[in-house]
Amino acid sequence: MTGSHTARGERRGDGAPARGRRGRRSKVRTAAVVTGSCLVLLVAGGGWVYLRLNGNITTFGADGVSQDRPAVGAGGSNVLVIGSDSRSGGNRELGGGEGDVGRSDTAFLLHVYGDGKHAVAVSFPRDTLVDVPPCKLPDGSWTRPRTDVMFNTAFTVGLSAKGNPACTQNTVEKLTGLRVDHTVVVDFEGFSKMTSAVGGISVCLPKDVYEGDLNPHRGSRGSLVFPKGLQTVSGQKALDYVRLRHGIGDGSDIGRIKRQQAFVSSLIKKVKSAGVNPATLLPLANAATESLTVDPGLGTADKLISFAMSLKDIDLHNTKFVTLPWRYQGERVAIRQPEADALWAALRADRTVDGKDASGSASHGGGAASPRPAAPVSGAGIHVAVYNGTTVPGLAAHAADGLRTAGFTVTGTATASTQDHATTVIAYGPGQEAQARTAARLFPGAQLRPTAAPGVEVTVGRSYADHPGAGADGTPAPSGDVPSAVPPDAADKARSADDNPCSDLSYG
Repeated sequence: MTGSHTARGERRGDGAPARGRRGRRSKVRTAAVVTGSCLVLLVAGGGWVYLRLNGNITTFGADGVSQDRPAVGAGGSNVLVIGSDSRSGGNRELGGGEGDVGRSDTAFLLHVYGDGKHAVAVSFPRDTLVDVPPCKLPDGSWTRPRTDVMFNTAFTVGLSAKGNPACTQNTVEKLTGLRVDHTVVVDFEGFSKMTSAVGGISVCLPKDVYEGDLNPHRGSRGSLVFPKGLQTVSGQKALDYVRLRHGIGDGSDIGRIKRQQAFVSSLIKKVKSAGVNPATLLPLANAATESLTVDPGLGTADKLISFAMSLKDIDLHNTKFVTLPWRYQGERVAIRQPEADALWAALRADRTVDGKDASGSASHGGGAASPRPAAPVSGAGIHVAVYNGTTVPGLAAHAADGLRTAGFTVTGTATASTQDHATTVIAYGPGQEAQARTAARLFPGAQLRPTAAPGVEVTVGRSYADHPGAGADGTPAPSGDVPSAVPPDAADKARSADDNPCSDLSYG
């Protein structure tokens, strides 16, 4: 007992006091326990945040998305972003649009190139005259197609507070011939919270802005809202900035697109500066998700964060903003052709604003990828009917010539019942899928569609007009003539996310 007692009080052979060594071990254990507890709390907290995010996220029904869609995999990936100005819910306090019907105040299509290092956002002026295809109503019925109506009316189909994002998606796919992989709707309440979550956004004004500029019905200039020059805004002030259109440039809805593009550039820059990782994205997502509506493919926190992380390698300078080629038509905006179709063709070919191949499959020299050699197609014994699903004259006859060259028997050509097909559709009857797939080799990106009627029918779409099919020997032409770049009209006015926030702030 005595020896044991003495050993506890005396130094051990290595010269270290026994109590001190044990004290240090105790501290280490304590630190480890504290660290472990913190990690557990962090993991548990992260899990709680994820659960909360999942509970906040609203999805819209995929059953409202059209069956007549562009092919999968044409170009990179595409995300449609819609800003809603409904006065329902928390938006009422922030001065959204009139009534409870959701309206799309702003919209752009973000094309992420195949290399994962370039992106371009194409803005759609809300007053642009477009064709809206059939869209699903809340009662399950479908509308008739409409022509020459404003772009933002697609979102109001059904007159619901949440809007109709599927209808807007259908309209964009029909207009562009690009498949929309994801659709995200952010209303004003969510937008306001997002700007506050990142600590404000740097914006710039070319002149002093007063209350009368925000509300021209006020009848007086009122107080100063924004001084001229660079400043940081968040919350309500951020909303006022992106809504502002009177008193700057031509005072139009389209005029403020430049400022909205500058604003999104600043938001991207702010997020990138903080580091694109789950820790920085979670507060932003938490701020947004209560007022976010997404397609089912982004319907969980994991999917949202994973998608955001997939964009982390895109450089600010390689993030571009352009506007759909346009011209005024009275008080509305008309699409300029052929510039607009050239823009969509360039994106389908994964060509950047400056004409580079960003598909990720190009040679080291940066040019277009060399097409793989393809065996000639033999259509011997296969009968097809050909229809023109576009407004391009003679397209069915051109396709029929290519089919005959490849050995197909063309039973006739005609105009399709509708001329709004974005891509080529090959319908086939029972037992004729193999014949349809053979025909599809001459029409890259074509959709195969089984029907109850016998026979094979080829309805050529606008994608075929952009890249007119097979060569004279019946060899598939995978991409046709690849456009050199985004049209100069759009490219010359493109904005990069790293541009000076005070530059190029308005049309007019």
